[in-house]
Amino acid sequence: MGLITFLIVCPLVFLGGFVDSIAGGGGLISLPAYVMTGMPVHFAIGTNKLSSAMGTTVSTLQFARSGYMKLKLSVVTILAALLGSFSGARIALHISDYYFRIILLVVLPLTALYLVFNKKALKANSFSEDVVSKQVWTSVVIAFTLGIYDGFYGPGTGTFLLLCLTGIAHLPINLAAGTTKVINLTTNVTALSVFLFSGKVLLVLGLTAGLFGIAGNYLGAVYFKRGGAKIAKPIILVVLVIFFVKLIFDFIK
Repeated sequence: MGLITFLIVCPLVFLGGFVDSIAGGGGLISLPAYVMTGMPVHFAIGTNKLSSAMGTTVSTLQFARSGYMKLKLSVVTILAALLGSFSGARIALHISDYYFRIILLVVLPLTALYLVFNKKALKANSFSEDVVSKQVWTSVVIAFTLGIYDGFYGPGTGTFLLLCLTGIAHLPINLAAGTTKVINLTTNVTALSVFLFSGKVLLVLGLTAGLFGIAGNYLGAVYFKRGGAKIAKPIILVVLVIFFVKLIFDFIK
């Protein structure tokens, strides 16, 4: 690892952390940064998990301190996401992610159109609103389903979680964001432990980049608290466009 590796990775991990804290999908920025340095893909994924977990820990704590989480909802969605992620990883051993990419080529434009034309999307309802059983169980189904996606393929999971928890489970955006953070942190740490055990993490680079990720996540959490949906909506649209372009590029090359 030379200085150029750190100069490429660290600023992009900072940017990815900022975006991830607000709208999810930061891995769409940080993971390609590692890949661009020419390191083996498994090391890129593993090292990205380290820096991502560090940054997500900070934003999760920030959201928790702001009161954007409910214990019962967090616990049941974490369990559902872990079960789904394990199932997705098992499926990935037998089925190519090609089929998920085909589905996403349809889902991503539809999601972007939903955000553009639905004025109620990501509406910042009051956090004091009670969460009823229907919302909890709907959130569990969403966590399990996207947990499968995260275990099978992964990119953009945080973005999809935020959209589904607000649009389908009808959670207030700040509670949906807090729940998304705690789910993402759990799956990140779980995946990181696997890569560490397999020796696929570059510790010096990951820890250094993780400090930049912490800074990005911290600032993103602050901006989210100030701007809520006004900030989240345009950033999610940008993330979806980046993801869509990346998918097309993967098919072409």
